[in-house]
Amino acid sequence: MTARVPSLFAMSPEYLPRLFPEPLLRRLGAVLDIDPQLVARDFTEPGVAARLGDVEVIVSGWGAPAIDAAVLEAAPKLRAVLHAAGSVKWIDAAAHERGVAVASAVAANAVPVAEYTLAAVLMAGKGLFGMRERFRAERGFVIGRDHADAGNFGRTVGLIGASRIGRRVIELLRPFDFDVLLADPYVRRDEADRLGVRLAEVDDLVAESDIVSLHAPDLPETRHLIDAGRLAAMKDGAVLVNTARGNLVDTDALVARLRTGRISAVLDVTAPEPLPADSPLFDLPNVFLTPHVAGSQGNELARMGLYIVEEAERLAAGEPLLHAIDPATLWKQA
Repeated sequence: MTARVPSLFAMSPEYLPRLFPEPLLRRLGAVLDIDPQLVARDFTEPGVAARLGDVEVIVSGWGAPAIDAAVLEAAPKLRAVLHAAGSVKWIDAAAHERGVAVASAVAANAVPVAEYTLAAVLMAGKGLFGMRERFRAERGFVIGRDHADAGNFGRTVGLIGASRIGRRVIELLRPFDFDVLLADPYVRRDEADRLGVRLAEVDDLVAESDIVSLHAPDLPETRHLIDAGRLAAMKDGAVLVNTARGNLVDTDALVARLRTGRISAVLDVTAPEPLPADSPLFDLPNVFLTPHVAGSQGNELARMGLYIVEEAERLAAGEPLLHAIDPATLWKQA
């Protein structure tokens, strides 16, 4: 029988049973020598520090302490960090330089975000957000009434960013009768053809699309990517969907444009976050606002745990990691 790999959990302890319910914990324990009663929130804690010297794998999640140069020095045998969440930018570059493999469940977290986006696109195209407000105000409904501006047939959906989430959204949109535009400086025309989308510059995309959905990373060059000028260029009745990062949108400019009633927005992320209690976004009738819940919630956390269990099984079998992070492209990830 192959010896199990010495390992350590590092995260806020309340997430452990949600990421790794009992069946997944058993699978993980079959390949990793890992104690679910020892969960690091601080690598200098006595029990944790004593374990670090032998640890070859750290299984991390939300709330994990930083893996910096001091931790790497205290863990000379460390060869992999398997992160049961998304971003791994909190792991010091020295880990990559030392050859520590880093894998993330970011692809698992992309699934519910893309599903949320698909739901938002379909409901926006059907006109349901505005229709709900009118229904609430009028307190009545006429069977057979023609809602001339509603419907998803032939809608133009513009996606900004071919991230993991953006690509998943493209897949989910395929069965529907949408014309899908994509703006991403790193996607070439031949790749766009394979994806089944039309490449467009951001300015053209916002002007042509009925629904604009954001899937770009939060970088200095993407801050306020959607500014007053691009908001003004959106079609009358267009909908902006943001499940990416609040900083991609100029909030003040968005509020001003929403107040005209000319466009609507579905916002799962905002800047600032959380919003101040007096933010007009809470009260504008053409805003559908949710509290950063598009990503993994509830039982969806177990999907991220599953991805990491499967990575641990590959690691133990000497196979390549499927969800390894490329440090060369880490800078442009969310």
